[in-house]
Amino acid sequence: MSRDQNAGRSHSMKIDNSSIERVEEFKYLGTTLTNKNSIQEEIRSRLKVGNACYYSVQNILSSSLLPKNIKIKIYRTIILCAVLCGCETWSLTLREERRLRVCENRVLRRVFGPKRDEVTGEWRQLQKEELNDLYCLRICTA
Repeated sequence: MSRDQNAGRSHSMKIDNSSIERVEEFKYLGTTLTNKNSIQEEIRSRLKVGNACYYSVQNILSSSLLPKNIKIKIYRTIILCAVLCGCETWSLTLREERRLRVCENRVLRRVFGPKRDEVTGEWRQLQKEELNDLYCLRICTA
């Protein structure tokens, strides 16, 4: 292996008379790798995949015919796996963690549906804490 004399300027490397170009980012085994070791683009890509999975099963998740335990299994096996593929190597910032939680809460709101307020009698969305409690209750008893 020999380095090109202008490698610093041309951003390429020579290996056995083959020139390899230096790039800012590329996909490897489905994961986006960047020269700055940033995972923002990877999380953006994973959330896109998760959204596609979510929209493909949203009618199932909102169906009253299926029990919530089955809906949670669908979420965990289809959507969550698609979003978190390769997450073992991620080092999350608070902003990225928040983006992942927003995605999860949207799916869980679809699974658990709205709740009728006991005081006003109006329907409302479940709050983050309520979603978390219901989700933990379902997966801990499953």
